[in-house]
Amino acid sequence: MNSPASLATELMAQLQGAPLQQIAQQLGASPAQTQDAVGAALPLLLGTLGRNAAQPQGAMDLFGALQRDHSGAPDLGDLLGSLLGGGGGGQTDGAAILGHIFGGQQQRAEAGLGQATGLGANAGQLLQMLAPIVMAFLAKRMQSGGMDAGGLGQVLGQERARVQQQGGLGGGLLGSLLDQDGDGEVGLGDLLKMGGSLLGGRR
Repeated sequence: MNSPASLATELMAQLQGAPLQQIAQQLGASPAQTQDAVGAALPLLLGTLGRNAAQPQGAMDLFGALQRDHSGAPDLGDLLGSLLGGGGGGQTDGAAILGHIFGGQQQRAEAGLGQATGLGANAGQLLQMLAPIVMAFLAKRMQSGGMDAGGLGQVLGQERARVQQQGGLGGGLLGSLLDQDGDGEVGLGDLLKMGGSLLGGRR
């Protein structure tokens, strides 16, 4: 089995054309800037999900959320229509999903993306638009592939490794999020902090 395209690349291909134009209009950004920003945001979101799903409990939680909230999701065009024109309900979902994905690092992720892409404060809005799209895409992938939580964790783990290997903007942002103590390496201290923040929200 040859190595398939990364999830981020595949999803980016699905967003080409009208969806990216809609996102650009919503952000008030140029198509080129939006393309770059989405190209950095998708690996960041998918890579962070890969980090969260690296723990069996994290993979189970994500699997459960995808089954519960995102199975039977509309296709991309309908989803974008409801997100961009549907009275903002999608934005609240997006904000809630981002809270689960990034936990306490949401502001740092938004600030890093805004700085790196020139979107500034609009980076948070972009991530809120993309979060439900990423989840719907994963839910479809999970259903078509007949994956269980372990399979989902494995696919996302491979995606995270690929994002970090490829580097680029998304990989750099993911690396800076993973490296919480700023020493340039993801050490045990960072992993313990992540473990604490991932588990800290569970009561």
